[in-house]
Amino acid sequence: MPPVFALPFPAIDPVIVEFGPFALRWYALAYIVGILLAWRYMQALTANDQLWGTATRPSRADIDDFVLWGTIGIILGGRLGYVLFYNPGYYLANPGEALAVWSGGMSFHGGFAGTVIAMILFAWKRGIPLWTLFDLAGCAAPIGLFFGRIANFINSELWGRPTDVPWAFVFPTGGPEPRHPSQLYEAALEGVILFLVLRVLSHRFKLLQRPGFLAGAFAFGYGVGRSIAELYRVPDAHIGYLSGFLTMGILLSLPMILAGLAAMIWSARRSKGAPSA
Repeated sequence: MPPVFALPFPAIDPVIVEFGPFALRWYALAYIVGILLAWRYMQALTANDQLWGTATRPSRADIDDFVLWGTIGIILGGRLGYVLFYNPGYYLANPGEALAVWSGGMSFHGGFAGTVIAMILFAWKRGIPLWTLFDLAGCAAPIGLFFGRIANFINSELWGRPTDVPWAFVFPTGGPEPRHPSQLYEAALEGVILFLVLRVLSHRFKLLQRPGFLAGAFAFGYGVGRSIAELYRVPDAHIGYLSGFLTMGILLSLPMILAGLAAMIWSARRSKGAPSA
């Protein structure tokens, strides 16, 4: 029997509404709301003249058109990343299910890679500065990450390790032990805190005028936040720990941390001595 200090898990049905065979789930709604709000935020950043000085920026129409490209990159990359990184053996034996997004299983790192590819192709097609597009997407991405992690919590998935902290939850799918609400840790670290940091960097320090820095800050910040959360999160059962405390989530975050740090250093050196309008 779980200790009395464990918090009861909120009884929220993962399915919001059903119409015959069609079911709208919180997880799908999180993707929809996250993408729409990120799109609106990118529009607002692009329209704010005070943030740009003389730097080149995409037009409002460019941002509108990019949403479709980014959405495809997120969904295809996220699904293929899950297939390749987290359960390749199963999908090798069942290739017909590899693109069955509705059955669950998405990888942030795969979605990140898919979005990067979409941005490269879109920037090349439209003649937009690639690093500027990276910066805008990085500033907006924490919005979607926040809603996605909240949906993970509602779905009672990706829960944390057993603990006796007073804010522990007994998850319906996690056995009788109180566990860390690691999904909420990630919503705070990868969503709220990372968004606020990037907001300060873009608005107070006007770093949209230095292409590449905000994209690097996002990659670095996400990698660090995800790695911290992984210390409290139970790894996928079919993968487990790779070595000691090392999980697949940490392993995939390390290249993001290094690439983000490199991008910030490159941007700072490239812009050194240039006036910040």
